[in-house]
Amino acid sequence: MLLLAQSQNILWFNEPANYFEETLVLGNGKMGASVFGGVNSDQIYLNDATLWSGEPINPYNNPEAYKYVKPVRNALQNENYKAADSINRFIQGAFSQSYAPLGTMVVHYKNQDDFKNYHRELDISKAISTVTYKSKGVNFKREYFISHPDQIMVIHLTSSQKNTINCNINFNSLLKYKITNTKDVLNISGYAPYHAEPSYRNNIKDPILFDKDRGTRFTTLFKVKNIDGEIKITDDSLEIKNCSEATVYVSIATSFNGFDKNPATQGLDHQKNAFTNLKKASKKTFEELKNNHLKDYQNLYNRVKLDLGPTDAPKLATNKRLLRYSEEGIEDKNLEILYFNYGRYLLISSSRTKGVPANLQGIWNPYMRPPWSSNYTLNINAQENYWLAETANLSELHAPLLEFIKNISKTGAITAKTYYGVNGWAACQNSDIWALSNPVGDFGEGDPNWANWNMGGTWLATHLWEHYNYTQDKKYLKKDAYPVMKGAVEFCLDWMIKDKNEKWITSPSTSPENIYITPEGYHGATLYGATADLAMIRELFNNFISASSELNIQDDFLTRVKEVKDNLHPYQIGKKGNLQEWYYDWEDEEPKHRHQSHLFGLYPGHHITVNNTPNLANAARKTLEIKGDETTGWSKGWRINLWARLQDGNHAYKMYRELLKYVDPDKSDGTHKGHGGTYPNLFDAHPPFQIDGNFGGAAAVIEMLMQSYDSKIYLLPALPDVWNQGSIKGIKAKGGFELEMEWKNNTLIKTSIKATTTGKTTLIYGKIKKEVSLRKGETKEILW
Repeated sequence: MLLLAQSQNILWFNEPANYFEETLVLGNGKMGASVFGGVNSDQIYLNDATLWSGEPINPYNNPEAYKYVKPVRNALQNENYKAADSINRFIQGAFSQSYAPLGTMVVHYKNQDDFKNYHRELDISKAISTVTYKSKGVNFKREYFISHPDQIMVIHLTSSQKNTINCNINFNSLLKYKITNTKDVLNISGYAPYHAEPSYRNNIKDPILFDKDRGTRFTTLFKVKNIDGEIKITDDSLEIKNCSEATVYVSIATSFNGFDKNPATQGLDHQKNAFTNLKKASKKTFEELKNNHLKDYQNLYNRVKLDLGPTDAPKLATNKRLLRYSEEGIEDKNLEILYFNYGRYLLISSSRTKGVPANLQGIWNPYMRPPWSSNYTLNINAQENYWLAETANLSELHAPLLEFIKNISKTGAITAKTYYGVNGWAACQNSDIWALSNPVGDFGEGDPNWANWNMGGTWLATHLWEHYNYTQDKKYLKKDAYPVMKGAVEFCLDWMIKDKNEKWITSPSTSPENIYITPEGYHGATLYGATADLAMIRELFNNFISASSELNIQDDFLTRVKEVKDNLHPYQIGKKGNLQEWYYDWEDEEPKHRHQSHLFGLYPGHHITVNNTPNLANAARKTLEIKGDETTGWSKGWRINLWARLQDGNHAYKMYRELLKYVDPDKSDGTHKGHGGTYPNLFDAHPPFQIDGNFGGAAAVIEMLMQSYDSKIYLLPALPDVWNQGSIKGIKAKGGFELEMEWKNNTLIKTSIKATTTGKTTLIYGKIKKEVSLRKGETKEILW
């Protein structure tokens, strides 16, 4: 049992979940389940990645918006920031829609009030959850998993004595639905609202709007296979009676048919698809389904393995283990590995649906109006979800985001014209499954400090080059990435103007969710030449220039890109030694603000580095020191990566430990003003739950151990002292390389590098450099 407590792959508890943040979550990249594991009554929250409120958007929803750009620029030219803020509100449109909860599966078990030896766990090396306990002398076991190859959820019920499994299966939902029975199948059919107001929009008379002829439709099917006993079906439930073993199949499908298709009139046949999957799966035995699931899942999960050496951590349930680690500050290296592995698990479980990336909560949400609509927040959160994808050897799971970027480039072309009067494509702070791209704010109700930011597309487009950098897939670069990148670049070129120094800047601009204070004492958001804007534009232009070189493209457009890039308003270092966030050296309303967008060039960008731009790197360090370490969950995840890029492994590790600070779901304040940490089930606490901190924290582990850019691979660039020995294998570096490393006494011992395509790179460890050239499929081991 000691090994169980120290496991790098198992979350376990000795009692059922009372809160969503204590559930054990499962997913196949589309269907999601949050399992409470109750004895008398087990709740399972069900979700589908494609079930959202809303319908295809009207991207022309504010056709007069572009007319206000010039008045805002005039106000800024006159340094009238109050007027600029006021006029900027006219450049706003509709809010995003919300990720919807499908419903709750409830299983009522009979005659099990008296139980002992309760244990529930999630083995993330298998993506299988189990519950075991003893009641009235009988040992009961439940196994849960969601299969990607068979597109089915499976719950396997067994007992140690014959004919002792007795339960009823019911369903309820916050959506509109009806229950019927079709032969031996419980059939739930319903629909999502055609509109849902964000949860922070108060005093809205009817925040949720349903119409039987509008909105995404869904089907949920329950079927049971038994070896003995009896299965009874009523109008609204399935009864399992006197069985020794039973397998419950849950099939889910929706009518979502793409961001630009009406789900009510142009939708997929959700009934047919749900029944097809159920029919195919129910012909297979439990073991066949389980083996299919394991083969598929472990092909992804087993690619990477991290070891940090021996641990003295005792046998403890995950919640108590987390509490011990965070409040007593005691060593538990395998908990640190478990958190890293859990990030990989969550990405595999939530990102395998074409054009539908993981949202703010992955695919797990029980609320009709979830926090921040559980949408795609493009000023950090949606992107942070995918920092792990390439380095952790899960490139296929990047695809839903990359496909989504292509979708949003289409609506974004209309946004660029109607809101900004320019060419190319743009996306702003928020989006949803319908690829909303306009600046939100309900046509003037939004505060410009968050509503009017318009660099979401610029940031997103950098993911296209990142994917190519790791895969070296030139066909993808030419056919898919380059045209979309070019559209994002075109927007930036057309959007920027020259300042008084003849340097290119954005105007108007904001810095995500932050407020400046002018020397005259005005607290505002709208300005010109915000550092974050220009940092993202620099990175995108660098990417585009590199992509053009890869594709042997040399034209007038590229010449213009180079000229503008070379004449962007440069970074400025403020009087405090910090990297300025604003065009001028102004004070922040909130010096310890959670966003650090102006440090984008350090991470996830690559044009600020300790080696190549030491002055800017030092200014970034000073910025982080001023901000301090106490911040929200996703922000901690970002800051760990930033400290790793500054090659400060001990500070990165300090913040990694703080990311794993225990948060009691009963006491969490549920606002972004709270201090982030980790819930009992290892969900990131923003608070409330947001999955981005999980992904950012897991990505940071690799960033501490390996970084790659400029055709170089840096080995152990930010190794914390406490990780004095260990190994990692299967991680990916730019250029199409896969690495394995081993170190002892804080010293690199050996490296194995494999090429997925023919190429060369430079391995750098400290002051040692080694040039490596490899043919496709070739592996080379290097001793240090």
